[in-house]
Amino acid sequence: MRIVSLIPSATEIVCALGARDQLVGRSHECDFPTGVTDLPALTRPRLPLTGGSRAIDEAVNRAFTDGIAVYEVDLDLLAALAPDVIVTQDQCEVCAASLAQVEEAVCAVLPSRPAIVSLKPASLADAYQDVRRVAAALNRDPDPVVAAMQLWIERPAKLPAPPRVVFLEWIDPLMGPGLWTPELIEVTGGLSVLGDKGRHTFSRPPDALAGAAPDILVVAPCGYDIATTLKERDILESLPGWAGIPAVRNRRVAIADGNAYFNRPGPRLADSAEILRDLYLGRPGDGTRYVWLHEVA
Repeated sequence: MRIVSLIPSATEIVCALGARDQLVGRSHECDFPTGVTDLPALTRPRLPLTGGSRAIDEAVNRAFTDGIAVYEVDLDLLAALAPDVIVTQDQCEVCAASLAQVEEAVCAVLPSRPAIVSLKPASLADAYQDVRRVAAALNRDPDPVVAAMQLWIERPAKLPAPPRVVFLEWIDPLMGPGLWTPELIEVTGGLSVLGDKGRHTFSRPPDALAGAAPDILVVAPCGYDIATTLKERDILESLPGWAGIPAVRNRRVAIADGNAYFNRPGPRLADSAEILRDLYLGRPGDGTRYVWLHEVA
């Protein structure tokens, strides 16, 4: 079986199911586990996604207004790879090539009509079900992967009371958590505020963060690693009422690697849950998964 994955979480699911050796192609953003970057990349952005969170947000919004897809699929390479299964997504056109693009590409260059598995998780239950759906397409057993995810995710930290947690998925404009992330915060022992459980997030006014008064603030923008997020530290610290936010006063502002963990609804949601429990308990940052903002010069 020849498998193409066009979204990072799907690549991680395929590998967790033991089908790494059958992967023949990936998206340009698929970078885990080690070695998958050796595979040919079938997608690329159509517009420059650089210049900070405000510039990226404006570029994406202009593309949507003009009816331009954010990403494109390399049709010649797709035809050459001749996959039997393509795993893609129908969740967010900012995150990866859309299902409509993939279906159009398949009709254009692949008369063999490979099976297309499209993922659209809005909750933890959906994320588990997506593992099962990919496993069914690959004739693999999903139970060990799903059981391991549930074991590590659905275990609350031992706390006297749930902390009020704001998770920022974007800095400028300000966006709280959406889809599965508010649920992840709560099953690990926190109280998600400024979030949209099961729905896409949306921009909020700059003073919304101070109004939410979080005990813990987790900043993990979609697609950003720690170093990229820290480049926008000044934007964070200039938000209205920043100094008075409980999380800021008590030095409980964390910068986490959203790109590697929280933004990918696959096996590493288990790692994301562990990060949240560590943050609730105030454990030191490790410099790779998360850092405490006050410890960064």
